[in-house]
Amino acid sequence: MILIVDDDANVREMLRRVLVGEGYEVVTAGDGAQALQIAAATKIDLVLLDLNLPAMDGWDTFERLTAGNPALAVIIITARTGQQVTTEHAGAGALLEKPLDFPNLLRTMHDLLSEPLETRLARLTGRTGRPGRRKSPPTSHFR
Repeated sequence: MILIVDDDANVREMLRRVLVGEGYEVVTAGDGAQALQIAAATKIDLVLLDLNLPAMDGWDTFERLTAGNPALAVIIITARTGQQVTTEHAGAGALLEKPLDFPNLLRTMHDLLSEPLETRLARLTGRTGRPGRRKSPPTSHFR
């Protein structure tokens, strides 16, 4: 199950259509609180997470989602520039900037979903608290 978290309904719907067309099961959330509720009630395999969310921003949402499930694959999708280092230090699986390149998105999703659990957990090793506070260099495979 893929969870799309974006405050823009048009972006959520566009992503949902593309992913359903590729055979994925998809649920959507318009904010971080809704994403946490869905994740608590549903087995989520991968999250597409926007950073610009109302009330609880994307990084807070990321922290709470991964605290409850450290092995959760998360792709940060954002229009914010300069988020690469923060994303790597946080332990997210990848960063994709908007507007999204759909073939690259699908490739990245496939790679993360087929990634060994040990690799995913190693990316989070040393992560403490907020993004950017990492004890060791990031080990993720970013594009």
